[in-house]
Amino acid sequence: MNWKKWIGLAVLLAALVIGERTYLYRPDHKYRLTVDVETPDGVRSASGVFSVHPNRAYGGSGSGPAGPRIKGDAVFVDLGNGRNLTALLLHGTNPAETDGMNYLPLRAFAATGRRIDFRDVKRQTQTVSVTGELIPTLVTFADVANPVSARVADPANLPAALGQGFRLRGISLQIVPSGFWPLDFGGALGEPVTRD
Repeated sequence: MNWKKWIGLAVLLAALVIGERTYLYRPDHKYRLTVDVETPDGVRSASGVFSVHPNRAYGGSGSGPAGPRIKGDAVFVDLGNGRNLTALLLHGTNPAETDGMNYLPLRAFAATGRRIDFRDVKRQTQTVSVTGELIPTLVTFADVANPVSARVADPANLPAALGQGFRLRGISLQIVPSGFWPLDFGGALGEPVTRD
């Protein structure tokens, strides 16, 4: 029965291709970034889950110019009364620092005195604060439908951008389960990346 041999080879080839794709595209780790803002009407919060993918392509080193990349969306906090604050996928105020969010977990843990390797990030269980120069670029939109209306908001002086009574209460980072990519739909399968 020659056809059984061909079916077996087709199944083996499919398993190899799926295994390779899973190895190349699964995230190394995921993290939740939570933004808390004090407003005149109380604390408003929002969070997003990001996945960090090392360069596993053949010849890639996992770091450097072709290093990790991030997937996820900016964290949008609705502050009520038409006000908002958004944490962009940019790092701080340096426009040249375009990959800072890829390394944010490493840097946030290092800021607490815990220097860890990239491969150990997924094993961390504590929540850490994101402070100082590690805070992502914050903007507020006068009109959320118009990207040109964005204005940078200083984390240390939110009233200048939002008005009196607004203060950044804090930004925190927590490592979440990566799950079983590409089946990471939530629950036991892992936290899905935020796409809003």
